[in-house]
Amino acid sequence: MSYKIAPVRSRRKPTDAELAILRVLWTRGPSTVRDVAEAMGREGAYTTVLKLMQIMTDKGLVKRDDSTRSHVYKAASSEDKMQKQLVTDLLDKVFAGSAAKLVLQALDAGKASPEELAEIRKLLDAHRGKSSGGSR
Repeated sequence: MSYKIAPVRSRRKPTDAELAILRVLWTRGPSTVRDVAEAMGREGAYTTVLKLMQIMTDKGLVKRDDSTRSHVYKAASSEDKMQKQLVTDLLDKVFAGSAAKLVLQALDAGKASPEELAEIRKLLDAHRGKSSGGSR
């Protein structure tokens, strides 16, 4: 398989529709346009999904293997890497670089489950241990 990707200079952040496609690719792995359309419940919108995926290829969001009749697409970045990029952009643009403001607003939205709050506590404890240098 030979995946083609756009030059780095043309990469941009994904739109909501493009993120929905990326979620499918992150979950399913390399997929055809038809696979993605079906997974999204948009079987009747094949040409719309195709057009979006062509744009995403140009933007560098997906890679396309065109060595077979049905082109196969895969996400150009991992879900984790994309999330970090989007959070960094949000942090800089909306919260003036303040991670505390971002976290406080996220928690104030009240959507964190008890399990997520426990995970956040673990991360904070681990971060506190790192920043103290391990010595007391």
